[in-house]
Amino acid sequence: MAHQISFVDEVKIAVKGGDGGRGCIAFRREKYIPKGGPSGGDGGDGGSVIFEGHNGLLTLLDFKYQQHLKGERGEHGLGKGCNGRRGADFIAKVPLGTIVRDMNSDRVLGEILDHGQRLVAANGGRGGRGNRHFATSTNRTPRQAEPGFPGEDKKLILELKLIADIGIIGAPNAGKSTLINAIAATQSRVGQYPFTTLNPVLGVINFDREHRIVLADMPGLIEGASQGKGLGHKFLKHIERAKALVVTLDMSADPVSDYNMLKDELTQYKSDLWKRACIIAANKMDLPQSKDNLKNFKNSVEHAKIYPISALEGVGIDKLISGMKKYIFTK
Repeated sequence: MAHQISFVDEVKIAVKGGDGGRGCIAFRREKYIPKGGPSGGDGGDGGSVIFEGHNGLLTLLDFKYQQHLKGERGEHGLGKGCNGRRGADFIAKVPLGTIVRDMNSDRVLGEILDHGQRLVAANGGRGGRGNRHFATSTNRTPRQAEPGFPGEDKKLILELKLIADIGIIGAPNAGKSTLINAIAATQSRVGQYPFTTLNPVLGVINFDREHRIVLADMPGLIEGASQGKGLGHKFLKHIERAKALVVTLDMSADPVSDYNMLKDELTQYKSDLWKRACIIAANKMDLPQSKDNLKNFKNSVEHAKIYPISALEGVGIDKLISGMKKYIFTK
């Protein structure tokens, strides 16, 4: 079974820790203790806003609709030395690969890479002390207590550097979107555009409960992408964390030239990135000139894993999926 996921890789949100509860001003009023001392309890601390990594999430889409996250306020202190309850934390689950950045200072607060990893984004405020803390030898009936302290208030940018198992890369119009449709039964829009994919498209292949492959169809790369040309760095960042890359080549055009261009751009962006290009998807084999081009490509390029396919007609897709599965689960 396979499905497609709407992808959002950057959002701006506001987070606020809950305010602390105020301390209480109270005195003991017991029958046989006419001059009872102060008994005001402390206010509870405010709850924090905490991000938690979850390996079942693949996008920041939820934060498009929930852009204000707030911890619960701490309860106020009570008499008889009873402290207020601590406010509940706001736990926001985020996909692995999420970077949390302060919008004002541009400082990175942290990065979430592991399932269950937590990052406190905004601390709750401390609860105020009750009047029992202010009793002295000269002031046995203090009528003062602290107000609760405000929680941290921040504006943040959440940025997702996708952790996909396999990134599908290629020049524009190499047939990547058609390929991911064929592999993962997605319904991404395809057409003859300068960049056929304006956002990474995710496909998930579920083999069984314990085995799945997350695919990411990256926008078409052009010469100069490593210097930011076209969509450039905006999407090359997602390729960084893919375990493997499937290089999709249009065999009906000039596959050798496209192959060399992709290799150069990825190497310039990050020197070791091309080492992950483990599989070549030799696409559009349904076109007559592709067979001769494939022979020339094999003679010109040394690459062990070449899978001739026609994404449009679904030919060779099963063998390609088997090759990806073998690479991911036996590596």
